[in-house]
Amino acid sequence: GAPPTPLPLPMCYDWGESSEGSVFVVEGEVGWLSCPLFSHPSVYNYTSTQSAGHNLFWYHLPEGQDLEQCCLVHTKDRERLWLQPTTASDTGQYICMLRNKSSCSKIGIRLTVLRPDDATRGVKCALPVAVAPTEKIVPLQKGATLDCPDLQDAIKMSESKPEVQWYFASALKNVEVGFHLLIHVMQEEHQGIYYCRVQYQRRNQTLNFTRSINVSAICETPFLLTNIHVALSLTLSVPLSLPKQPSIMNPTNDQIFTVKTGKEVRLVCRGHLPFVLNNPSRHIWWTVDGETLDKFPDRFREENRDWTLESVLVIQNFQSKDLKREFNCSVRNEKGFDTRRAQLEEEVTLPSVELGCGLGVTLLLMLLLFVVYHVFWLELLLLYRSWFGTDERHTDDKEYDVYISYARNSEEEQFVLSTLRRVLENELGYSVCIFDRDSLPGGTITDETLSFVARSRRLLVVVSPGYASQGSQALLELKAGIDNMALGGHLRVILVQYKPVRRQGWVRELRRARVALALVRWQGDKSRELSSRFWKRLRVELPVRRDPLTFHLNAG
Repeated sequence: GAPPTPLPLPMCYDWGESSEGSVFVVEGEVGWLSCPLFSHPSVYNYTSTQSAGHNLFWYHLPEGQDLEQCCLVHTKDRERLWLQPTTASDTGQYICMLRNKSSCSKIGIRLTVLRPDDATRGVKCALPVAVAPTEKIVPLQKGATLDCPDLQDAIKMSESKPEVQWYFASALKNVEVGFHLLIHVMQEEHQGIYYCRVQYQRRNQTLNFTRSINVSAICETPFLLTNIHVALSLTLSVPLSLPKQPSIMNPTNDQIFTVKTGKEVRLVCRGHLPFVLNNPSRHIWWTVDGETLDKFPDRFREENRDWTLESVLVIQNFQSKDLKREFNCSVRNEKGFDTRRAQLEEEVTLPSVELGCGLGVTLLLMLLLFVVYHVFWLELLLLYRSWFGTDERHTDDKEYDVYISYARNSEEEQFVLSTLRRVLENELGYSVCIFDRDSLPGGTITDETLSFVARSRRLLVVVSPGYASQGSQALLELKAGIDNMALGGHLRVILVQYKPVRRQGWVRELRRARVALALVRWQGDKSRELSSRFWKRLRVELPVRRDPLTFHLNAG
């Protein structure tokens, strides 16, 4: 749906309805309305009004509605309102309102949507056109170029290159496809109405509009020219004296030529040069920095096409410094002179080779870093911890680094005492607590177990098939560690799997802890060396040590 329509300001200067008359559009074709407030740039200018904080609003007032009830669903483009396409319900008055917080002005313009049958006005061999035809006078035996009116507007709105179909009214047949229609040699039978139908794509919709050009032939002799002028004045209501001053049709004021350095650039100048009786002299040419091209014989040349009143400036090997040059197209005949500057804009192109190489190198480096991290992530993590890790001995009051829980009177006990304890204490410098070694005789087992676990930074549980079947001491230690960890204490539990254990052999506490705790697997002889993955993985879970030996192991 359309956004809520802002209410007009209480004090809004009303210019009434535009004196330019109604705008006519054929139903089903594209149409647009230009805000009449901007018809006098000295009073209202779109760019300056936007910079001053003014906003332009459009309202549609069907019969029987007022301003507050109207709504709008069409496309706005600067000072224009586009109807793409028009429907019969679009008929009515439109209000364009220019307002900010302190001022407001509005003016009305009426739109009439014609049915295709009404637009042909009952004429056979005619296409429905709502806009009055433009007039084109072409001397006999001379050439001319017909440009479809309003084509530039379609180019701005189109998402692809528009297509233009040309028709001649005498037989209403398709005579040409292209932006321009060339009349190489004007004959009397070539006179008449020419239609151009512009078709373009916008938002997956095919849109079109039709325009017409009334082409008349004139003779260079004064007598015939006067007779033709009289006939034209009676039938077409054109003035007896046609304008003789030359003008430039291309480049237009807002046209920008896109150029690419290192390539050939062709700038097309097309002029309108009316014939002057008894003096048919006509000229069209290019200048560069105010100088004619004979001053630049190396890279600039001009191709003149007299039969189309066209001059093409060819620039070989266009260079960046050429963007700073002034390229002017000029036309002249006996009655006057006109000139216009060509605006250039460098085409932005991505260096494909350099971009491809850079992207390839980037992907290769990312792949290399991924492989390095995947293979050496333990070493990198240990190195990072040795540089930036925090020594927990300075932040807590724990007595032991590691408390080892294991199944007594089993093979695991030999592994704990001869291997695990020895490496942790003698090689890695950790303080280790083992209940059977460090507890005092005569104490209460439960109290001392809970005390030892609470005074340790890590609880290392050696998991094996006999862990749950060798009495309740190991389970007490495990439960104490898990409870301490769950209550937010500083203790962390580490699981070391000495031998594979079937899932049915895991006690309930271990099955719960296995989901969230780290599991380090002992792999027999492969894990005996200090450089093995087992000891590196275990050191990642143990507290950080900064002594020289540990740093040496981290780096190695």
